[in-house]
Amino acid sequence: MGKKGDLSNFERGMVVGARRAGLSISQSAQLLGFSCTTISRVYKWCEKGKTSSMRQSCGRKCIVDARGQRRMGRLIQADRRATLTEITTRYNRGMQQSICEATTRTLEECCLV
Repeated sequence: MGKKGDLSNFERGMVVGARRAGLSISQSAQLLGFSCTTISRVYKWCEKGKTSSMRQSCGRKCIVDARGQRRMGRLIQADRRATLTEITTRYNRGMQQSICEATTRTLEECCLV
């Protein structure tokens, strides 16, 4: 089975209108011909302005922000012959949240490009 396209604004309005008229989710789904999940998500989107699936907020949070990346770039440029351990130690010296050598390696690859 393929996915059906997005609902039109009119269809979304029908869903919201049915829910605000006092129909339950299952009654709205039966009346309008959409799934209960669709009814629930459209109504939640209308009420809260967001859906349950916010992809940008999932995944691991970045330990090092843009400022930290610039700092790492300066540390690498200051001493090109420094080892990974030395760079990590220098970076962690001035920061509240320390990073491991694997993170340093990743940032080093970013900053050198």
